[in-house]
Amino acid sequence: MSTAARSAPTRQRIIEAVLHIIGSDGVAAVTNRRIAKEAGVSLGSVTYHFETQHELLRESLLHFVRDETRRFTELADECRSEGIDIAGAASLAGQVAGGTGFDSGHIATFELYVEAGRDERLREAAAEAFAAYDRLAAQILTGLGVPDAERLAATTVALVMGLQLRRLATGAPAEDLVDALLLLARGAVGPEALSLPGGQ
Repeated sequence: MSTAARSAPTRQRIIEAVLHIIGSDGVAAVTNRRIAKEAGVSLGSVTYHFETQHELLRESLLHFVRDETRRFTELADECRSEGIDIAGAASLAGQVAGGTGFDSGHIATFELYVEAGRDERLREAAAEAFAAYDRLAAQILTGLGVPDAERLAATTVALVMGLQLRRLATGAPAEDLVDALLLLARGAVGPEALSLPGGQ
């Protein structure tokens, strides 16, 4: 087994520990000692895998976004293969959002985006994260036949992120996300294509 293969589980545990700490207690609570305790690794392992806290935060953010993008790409492929329409896709998005609890990883990403506003060194990672979401949104919108999918991708991502933040802060229902996505799509393709099943 290569050194890289042996070290992957340790690196993964460290990243998961960082996301858990940030989601529970914020970025300020991230210390090497606490990471080592949460991850069940030696203190030296933390500094071996990540030389600086900036690198740790950056890689934790990107790790979470890559996992999310992979999950939603699978959903997008499912929508395309099953020939789902826009209303169905919006409904599916609401089901996914409603079924996604705000665990420490999801809360941590919001914390890290705010931290990127304070720390220029994290902005490149945040930009990379949003670019991944934009590409995914464009892929889904294109697959649904929405005109100007590339142009609407960033707006769609902003809408979803904003409503998820609202859900996190207020406990608002996931149905708000469905309504908002349909409203956005209505402006892009026209209302006749967007009626929900059952004439809702």
